[in-house]
Amino acid sequence: MSNAIPRSFLQVAAKEEEAAPPLRVVQIEGLVILKIIKHCKEFSPALVTGQLLGLDVGSVLEVTNCFPFPVREEDEELEAEGANYQLEMMRCLREVNIDNNTVGWYQSTLFGSFQTVELIETFMNYQENIKRCVCIVYDPSRSDQGVLALKALKLSDSFMELYKSNTFTGEKLREKNLSWVDIFEEIPIKVSNSALISAFMTELEPDTPVTQCDYERLQLSTNPYLERNVEFLVECMDDLSMEQQKFQFYYRNLSRQQAQQQAWLQKRRAENMSRKAAGEEPLPEEDPSNPVFKPIPEPSRLESFLITNQIANYCNQINGIAGQSFSRLYLMKALHEN
Repeated sequence: MSNAIPRSFLQVAAKEEEAAPPLRVVQIEGLVILKIIKHCKEFSPALVTGQLLGLDVGSVLEVTNCFPFPVREEDEELEAEGANYQLEMMRCLREVNIDNNTVGWYQSTLFGSFQTVELIETFMNYQENIKRCVCIVYDPSRSDQGVLALKALKLSDSFMELYKSNTFTGEKLREKNLSWVDIFEEIPIKVSNSALISAFMTELEPDTPVTQCDYERLQLSTNPYLERNVEFLVECMDDLSMEQQKFQFYYRNLSRQQAQQQAWLQKRRAENMSRKAAGEEPLPEEDPSNPVFKPIPEPSRLESFLITNQIANYCNQINGIAGQSFSRLYLMKALHEN
């Protein structure tokens, strides 16, 4: 009978970490959502952030608490104070026996414009210490339209590998089979409440049905929200056009360099033929010191990918607003006809 080799705690923990299932659901307590909404709406239209605390259990990321970050300015002393504030808050939560494990952060956005390089850099900074973290994005402007605009996002594994290598060239993207839709992954959100809160909410429910009519749902004017989305969409199209001009400039320089290389090679081959006829050794056909053979760096495609993602987000929002507006208009038309 063979004796089992004892394993250390670190070996067992490392094996469990390797075999961790993929993240499927972000389970948030209702009180945490109310805290996020309150913080974002109080400072709207300014953008705010906060810390998410909870537990990572299998394929479920439980968010049980959160606290806001102080409004930061571009100052090193204030940034240091913000870091000390986070550590002090987590220490106080630990003392009162509340979950103080960081599982990500939340942030507000304006008209869904959150897909930026800064968001990716924040994800990578969190990934250094937390293997599985999420970002909860809340949009107060869209919530005013009657939709709880709350999303849980994470970076895809293939994109993180490519970002670490910092090579967003066309060749690398084709190798990884990565497109602009593969940057972020949206994780489903599940709202949970304790049994005590559920019982309390049941007591708060009135016995009689609601008699007041919600006439705000019948407002036909969506011009302000629709106009801002179209304005942001036009700006993104201009930014995408500028990115395309960078690539056009790169390909023009590349074709010009290839033509110069061919001309130089033809000249060198003709020179080598004359040297052979004279009994001399031929010269090499490539000269690394020649600026003609210096490779031209290809522009990164990350910015264009993010802009394309943002354009798709604006188009989806405009499509949703237009669909709701048409439904209201057809409803009002039917009422007028009757």
